[in-house]
Amino acid sequence: MKNYVLTSAVALLMMTGLANANQFEAELSTLAKGQIAEIAIAPEVVSAVKAQNETTAGYDQAKIDELDKTWRAQADAADQPMIDAALDSEVSGYLMDVQDGSDGLFTEIFVMDAKGLNVGQSDVTSDYWQGDEAKWQQTYSVGADAVHISELEEDESTQTVQSQVSVPVVDPDTGDVIGAVTFGVNVDKL
Repeated sequence: MKNYVLTSAVALLMMTGLANANQFEAELSTLAKGQIAEIAIAPEVVSAVKAQNETTAGYDQAKIDELDKTWRAQADAADQPMIDAALDSEVSGYLMDVQDGSDGLFTEIFVMDAKGLNVGQSDVTSDYWQGDEAKWQQTYSVGADAVHISELEEDESTQTVQSQVSVPVVDPDTGDVIGAVTFGVNVDKL
């Protein structure tokens, strides 16, 4: 019954244009500082981000744009070697397991490096470079305690109302921010 009532309330808010992240900000913030923060410091995540940061440290904006263009082209193509390599990585497998075990709470999870480039993801993202978006800019660039909560959006593919919750990936050995992670959160499951 709770999910039905919540779904109806969210649907009404969405239709009237009154919905935003503030409706669930307290719950999403608690989730970000608890379960999401724990996943962000998992050894699988931290080691993957560190490894990719070594590879991408010298990338300039032209290289980033080239990679993003390749990813976007492959997202709609039958042949997807760049995307397949990312989805077949150990960290992507870990993120898929986390999403599968969330009982529908998490609709997507993706990890970004120090440049805002995808390191791993539970599902294919539409683009490879997140560095121009608030989810990366307002976490990686802000500091270890940053939390970014997006406005509510209806995900047409899953017919759920979700908010993206992003936090930095912090190296537990140094305390340095090394990347960021974004979770699509189905607010009906809060």
